[in-house]
Amino acid sequence: MHPKHSDEQWSTWFDTLAENDFVLIDDFFPVTLLAVVREFFQKQETQFRPAKVGQARIEQRVPEIRSDMTYWLDQQRDAEINDFFLLVEDIMERLKLELFLSLQGFEFHFALYPAGGFYKPHLDQFDARSNRMISVIIYLNENWQPGDGGELRIHKDSEFVDVQPLLNRAIIFRSDCILHEVLPASKPRRSLTGWLLKRPSGVGVLGI
Repeated sequence: MHPKHSDEQWSTWFDTLAENDFVLIDDFFPVTLLAVVREFFQKQETQFRPAKVGQARIEQRVPEIRSDMTYWLDQQRDAEINDFFLLVEDIMERLKLELFLSLQGFEFHFALYPAGGFYKPHLDQFDARSNRMISVIIYLNENWQPGDGGELRIHKDSEFVDVQPLLNRAIIFRSDCILHEVLPASKPRRSLTGWLLKRPSGVGVLGI
């Protein structure tokens, strides 16, 4: 899977990530890959399950915190979207080279928020499980309009930035320090969300 964007563009984005702790990328997937991912999302919707919070054996459904449904991806089982997994691997290699990050794997899921769905402010990295290094979200919402809601609100430096979940828009950010939430939307909201995982040791440009 050859990336859609140039080496220079990736370098610019990673510079922004290193400076601001997050970067916004529009027109992220190639058109053909976007179509494949969206079709696969639709095919799996009957397999979605209520999302939980917590870790491992203490995970539990807490609707007051989050109200989305998820489908966790498996690289072997979900070979239909193998080009997506190849793209993730390519991005990981670029991050290793550009920002000297010690990455060893990834985990992704589809997320479906029903109308009115939300996720309260949180970090993606847990105290007892600190291997999530970089968060990646790609939005799959066609014809999303201002006023539909569902923004990703990023809390930073006593301020916030609201990111509309537009089709084929991606946001990449540090899992350990970017506090964020999903605001309620007036219609179902779809995304592909995941994390690039670090090895136990290694400190790169981001200091993680």
